[in-house]
Amino acid sequence: MSFTKSEGWLDWYADPSTPRFTLPAGAVDAHCHVFGPGDEYPYAPERKYTPCDASRTQLFALRDHLGVSRNVIVQATCHGADNRAMVDAVRAADGRARGIATVRPDVTGAQLRELDAAGVRGVRFNFLRRLVDASPKDDLAAIAAKIAPLGWHIVIYFEAADLPELADFFASLPTPLVVDHLGRPDVTAPPEGPEFTGFLRFAERTDVWVKVSCPERLSVSGPPALHGERDAYRDVVPFARTVVEEFPDRVLWGTDWPHPNLTGHMPDDGLLVDHIPHIAPTAELRQRLLVTNPMRLYWPDETS
Repeated sequence: MSFTKSEGWLDWYADPSTPRFTLPAGAVDAHCHVFGPGDEYPYAPERKYTPCDASRTQLFALRDHLGVSRNVIVQATCHGADNRAMVDAVRAADGRARGIATVRPDVTGAQLRELDAAGVRGVRFNFLRRLVDASPKDDLAAIAAKIAPLGWHIVIYFEAADLPELADFFASLPTPLVVDHLGRPDVTAPPEGPEFTGFLRFAERTDVWVKVSCPERLSVSGPPALHGERDAYRDVVPFARTVVEEFPDRVLWGTDWPHPNLTGHMPDDGLLVDHIPHIAPTAELRQRLLVTNPMRLYWPDETS
């Protein structure tokens, strides 16, 4: 089966630079994806986009090139609730990956136990209107009730402007929560402004984890992580650093490879690693962000 990429689709950066910043031993990329390959794992008929292929073999090659030890592979919306590509990648990693699935409300206990045995540790709820038609809260609450006994968590992806209407629902869920991509702040506004301050207080009272990922997706003024630029996405840095310093034990980092649906540019993943010291300025903060926190969340049996 062949697939035609969405018009204007940007393929992932094929020749990433070698980072100057050396990741600490055991570093975890806590947010990445696999796409297909479409001939082996067809894309969902209801998908909002058709990507390039980005296989587990290519993901693991990037992992080794960057100096990452482990991955958390998040189910891509282009695969819908067919988790086979993600699950097979987790299994192929031989204990060095965990998965985040997409499931429907009618998922059975047996299906969840099978995903758990494969290495899945959570589900993702997507509230971005451009990626999903709807996120009915009753259905999501039913899923949350089913996964809670497994000790899984829920990854939530939303626009900052939508948080006030979603916050009470998020707080009602019976599992830990992980927020994708800093809650997608408006980086043209001051980090001490009401919207981002509201997000920080939500994170504080709801006891969520926050991924300080995707500066390339949030940045307005850049500069982009290309052409050797190691001081990229300066407009995002104050937001990410604030979260890292305010919640040092509940932050995670990820590449977001292969960077779905970017339209302006495709970043060099080596330079994204070089971005880390700007948002986590001390060795202690970097150790928590990259090793201690993700290991505690995804491999707790290895940290006790």
